[in-house]
Amino acid sequence: MDNESIVYGCIKHLPFGDERQRKASCFHNRRAVRALPEADESPFLGQDMFAFSADPGGGGYQTQVIHFGQSYRAVEYEWAHWIAKFERLLKQMYWVSAVVHLDTELAGTHTFHWDCADDYHEPSDDPLRVRCEWSREGNLV
Repeated sequence: MDNESIVYGCIKHLPFGDERQRKASCFHNRRAVRALPEADESPFLGQDMFAFSADPGGGGYQTQVIHFGQSYRAVEYEWAHWIAKFERLLKQMYWVSAVVHLDTELAGTHTFHWDCADDYHEPSDDPLRVRCEWSREGNLV
């Protein structure tokens, strides 16, 4: 059996401005995710792996939370390609932070964090800042 990898995490957006601006930025994020393909070339990054919590003012408190998850066949071998697709999506969205967890059977758990240099990220082609943390559970035999 091949190695399974699980990718999951969330994108957080703290809407800004007046009510109209807050709604517009949340709607923009939903539209960016819906623009992803239903099916994609490996490593898959598609709209069906994303879900939205209730938007602020619509049941949510202050932060728009966009969560995602997917099971892959050894995605760590194509990880740079997956990250490039994810960062293309982030560049199209409003957000304050994002986190991706990569759980692998052989290479342990990797956690990637994106944080804004400013109060929030607006859609742009500016470079993104990411940091990675790695941990491995279990004992070596």
